Amino acid sequence: MAQNDFLPEPLPASPLPLFAQWFSDARARATQPNPDAMVLATVGPNLAPSARVVLCKRVEDQAGYIVFFTNYQSRKGRELTEHSRAAAVMHWDVLQRQVRIEGTVVRSPAEESDAYFASRAVLSRVGAWASDQSQPLGSRAELATKVEAAARRFGVAPNAQDGQVPRPPHWGGFRLWIESIELWVEAPGRVHDRAVWNRSISRSGEYTFSAGDWKSTRLNP
Repeated sequence: MAQNDFLPEPLPASPLPLFAQWFSDARARATQPNPDAMVLATVGPNLAPSARVVLCKRVEDQAGYIVFFTNYQSRKGRELTEHSRAAAVMHWDVLQRQVRIEGTVVRSPAEESDAYFASRAVLSRVGAWASDQSQPLGSRAELATKVEAAARRFGVAPNAQDGQVPRPPHWGGFRLWIESIELWVEAPGRVHDRAVWNRSISRSGEYTFSAGDWKSTRLNP
């Protein structure tokens, strides 16, 4: 790895433009099937952590949040509604980069969720109606029957290329407002390059936060 692949010196005042560039690089170079995949960690009512992979659909480096979508009635949806703190990790092996994020989550505005839902494949939209995500299921055949029923409800074929399937009220986006972010670059001998940025945020609207200045710290690998 070349020296200019490491984190800048001095560290930038804001890490978000660099994070956005890394995210853009990963998607543009398509080094893995889902370069927008991230591990999302939440906490349940008994404070037990849980984690799963979701897709980061957008990085808003100016405002300071990332966006992902899910079923609000799923385990993660319920946990985020109850405890709005979350953490996320993105790792791009080929690019030798990793991002760790911690922050506060709020639901996306309805229009943001509507716009993304409308861009999904018909089968994905039908599936959002058919699946009671995270709930017990008797068999795969039962799920197939539910998908077929949802498709009939909206008058579309599951394999159709186009069709009108509205967004269900239990499905939509979350915005993870970044309070802490660590950028990591792999280096030989595990002498990796790491730095963390922290800031405080305060609620300024239903979907928005105001933020203080970033404070950066280099970390030992």
